[in-house]
Amino acid sequence: MQKQIVVDIDDSGETRIETKGFKGAVCLEESAFLKSLLGKELSQYLTPMFYQKDKVEIRKHINLCG
Repeated sequence: MQKQIVVDIDDSGETRIETKGFKGAVCLEESAFLKSLLGKELSQYLTPMFYQKDKVEIRKHINLCG
């Protein structure tokens, strides 16, 4: 999935920032500049993608020679 930051501003001026395609807390880091520009954060909703981690393959080597 392509990484995106979507900014939605409704008729009353309320702004919503949504990140797509990011795994883990990196979404907060990538959207922080918008939060600082737009002002006070009223609420935060973390999607299931926030709690996902990239797959890490761990290989264990067994000493076969002694």
